Amino acid sequence: MTENPHPGEPHGARLGERLNWLRAGVLGANDGIVSVAALVVGVAGATTDTGALFTAGIAGLVGGAISMALGEYVSVSSQRDSERALIAKESGELREMPEEELEELTQLYRERGLSDATARQVAQELTAHDALSAHLEVELHIDQDDLVNPWHAAVSSAIAFTLGALLPLLAILLPPPEWRVPVTFLAVLVALAATGTVSAHLGGAPKSRAALRLVIGGALALAATWLIGTLLGTTVV
Repeated sequence: MTENPHPGEPHGARLGERLNWLRAGVLGANDGIVSVAALVVGVAGATTDTGALFTAGIAGLVGGAISMALGEYVSVSSQRDSERALIAKESGELREMPEEELEELTQLYRERGLSDATARQVAQELTAHDALSAHLEVELHIDQDDLVNPWHAAVSSAIAFTLGALLPLLAILLPPPEWRVPVTFLAVLVALAATGTVSAHLGGAPKSRAALRLVIGGALALAATWLIGTLLGTTVV
């Protein structure tokens, strides 16, 4: 196996599946942190009762984890079904009109900047080696050996949501009542900054921008739900 001369670039097999895991995990963790934090902070704005906070937090954690898993499973299943349909369609076209498909592949390489002769030679050699893979890669940008897995996405998302949700749940329950909201705010914003930084690092994106987006969004969500909880709690009293 040839060593990758650019270790910082995402080369290698099954890249699509790894990115799918990363996407589902990051989305799940962020959603778990923000949604459960917003829920318990909103309840804390209305009451200091520990039982009410615990019930709301656990309900949000369980319901959110199931919802995230179902959403990811349905979404990724639809994507995988579409990819399989495209693979079947391309396979049929290669059986029924191989010459037209060869010309199409040649034209695709011409459009990428190759000369007519080189494009024809590349298309012929790739067709002889694996015609379906060549067309899927160049024409449809699909790797038939690296299709997304809905179960992986669902499980990854549910676990990440649960782990993310545990942070605000513990932050709101463990401190004394007067410190619950400030501690939760601080813990959540630090966690969001860390999550944004890690996800940006893994994806090769600017870290500060990703972290700032999450921190600002999380702060706005917490402030809004705490204000609503405070107003409703005051109204009820």
